[in-house]
Amino acid sequence: MGRVLRAISEDGGVVMTAIDSTDIVARAEQIHESSAVVTAALGRLLTAASIMGCGLKGKEQSVTLRLSGGGPTGNVIAVSDAWGNVRGTVSRPVVELPLNPYGKLDVGGAVGRDGTLTVIRDTGMKDPYVGSVPLVSGEVAEDVTAYYAASEQIPTVCALGVLVNPDLTVRAAGGFLVQLLPGALEEEIEQLEGNLKELPSVTQMLEGGMSLEQIIGRVLDGFAPNILDEFPVEYRCNCSRQRVEKALLSLGNKELQEMIDEGEPVEVCCHFCEKKYNFTQEELKNLKNPIDR
Repeated sequence: MGRVLRAISEDGGVVMTAIDSTDIVARAEQIHESSAVVTAALGRLLTAASIMGCGLKGKEQSVTLRLSGGGPTGNVIAVSDAWGNVRGTVSRPVVELPLNPYGKLDVGGAVGRDGTLTVIRDTGMKDPYVGSVPLVSGEVAEDVTAYYAASEQIPTVCALGVLVNPDLTVRAAGGFLVQLLPGALEEEIEQLEGNLKELPSVTQMLEGGMSLEQIIGRVLDGFAPNILDEFPVEYRCNCSRQRVEKALLSLGNKELQEMIDEGEPVEVCCHFCEKKYNFTQEELKNLKNPIDR
């Protein structure tokens, strides 16, 4: 189970959301059996999606983040509900690349840098809000920061990290998002920049045993932060047999009939959790009949 903490500075000029997503990313790695660099890429995006999901207003709302960078991983997708519970998928879960020049996993090389980060906010209205920005680095955090600057005009700092063990299990994962609200003073900006300049990486802090409260205290040192709320988050897929049936129906009469004509049972696999749903020929015919009527 992951954990989210939200805080605000004493004067209300700075807000921050921090998350320990270690368990979430570990679950994603187990489901997708991903290589280290793909676990890092998907894990960072899941962490960002959870943070953004926590900021949604309505309980039925959701946010989808899609990285399309032209790299060997293909598309990387993460979806969060309004409680920060997330699920994700990646086109190619196993990619092997050399470490980058800094000796770190080359997430930007795996994702690619020639593409976009697309954010889709489903607020329950007829049309969702869709915003898209060119990728800055493919390393995810910088791209999320660029999205907020370009699409929402909110001064934002995003930090994300995933630390993968040699056996491909996840040692630590987490992140934070800091935003300056309208009216922030110049000295506040300078104070925040100074705090961030001296800050270790998110995974270093988590692996070193720092709590989310301590991380917030370090980032917002000098701002007298107050904790707004905290809550658990998890990797959660909302697939069901009923949803799969609706998806099959959406294929239309012709394609359903082609499946029936093949004379074989049909297996549908959820890309987010790898759960398999099997349909016999009789079940396919029963699905198709309402379309005929």
